[in-house]
Amino acid sequence: MNSPTTPTITPEVSGPSAGPLPSRPAGLGQPVNPADQAVPSGDRPSAPAFSVVRLGAGRHDVRYVLRIGDACLILAQRLGEWSGHAPILEEDIAMSNLALDLLGQARALLTHAAALDGQGLDEDQLAFLREERDYLNPVLVELPRGDFAFTQLRNAAVSSWLLLLWQRLEASRDAELAAIAAKAVKEAAYHQRHAADWVVRLGDGTPESSARMQAALAQLWPYFNELFDADEADAAAEASGLGPSWAALREPWTAFLSGLLAEAGLSLPPPSRFLSQGRRGVHSEHMGHLLATLQHLQRAYPGGRW
Repeated sequence: MNSPTTPTITPEVSGPSAGPLPSRPAGLGQPVNPADQAVPSGDRPSAPAFSVVRLGAGRHDVRYVLRIGDACLILAQRLGEWSGHAPILEEDIAMSNLALDLLGQARALLTHAAALDGQGLDEDQLAFLREERDYLNPVLVELPRGDFAFTQLRNAAVSSWLLLLWQRLEASRDAELAAIAAKAVKEAAYHQRHAADWVVRLGDGTPESSARMQAALAQLWPYFNELFDADEADAAAEASGLGPSWAALREPWTAFLSGLLAEAGLSLPPPSRFLSQGRRGVHSEHMGHLLATLQHLQRAYPGGRW
């Protein structure tokens, strides 16, 4: 289809002083000829086109590892948004450290998922070069940052879930996954303590902090269900000794969180039947905006390394 032709508009001046418009200084407001500013082709560095990567379909072990890695990666991105915005300096540093711990876990898991897949991909390609539907994190971790109460309650929920997962993955028949878990379990235990302290301080604090924590609980509650969803990848992992089914984590997780919320003076919402589908690649409207930030450099400078 031919591009529409832009009509030429000749300005007119009406009234007693009508006459020709004064001429503009040379070059001012004139259209630029691209050829006048082009860099000779021999002087231009060649830039590879942005290319999308995808792990092989049908590999239950790859899918199982990738889901955990993506959960860590996306939550790290959300926590990183607190840098320079936390309510006190100590928490500003703490949030950045939590994000770095999760990013380290994500790097190890994405590298391992790529090795299992066997296409020769690396952690950076998996982090930056996938389309939205190829990320398999729970929707819970991609929800916007929210206020401080929202962040701390989400951290308490996710770190408790990860701690249970890492504890069981230490006995994985996959030696590499077991080694990743042995390091990550210490980090998750600290993350859980840190977030749980804040949940109690805010929930059992002022009327304002308590109200904010209760509101955060109401907003997050429906998304917790996805942490215990299970499918054929979970069944295969459990049967092979790779790792536990996510469904097996619900009972100990619920026991911990119920005790924490009771200590914080928070009321449990009624059960929710809502089930988000992020672990199957179906995400919220927030995921695309998050990836636009996460992937910006690779999309602007494809193949860039430093």
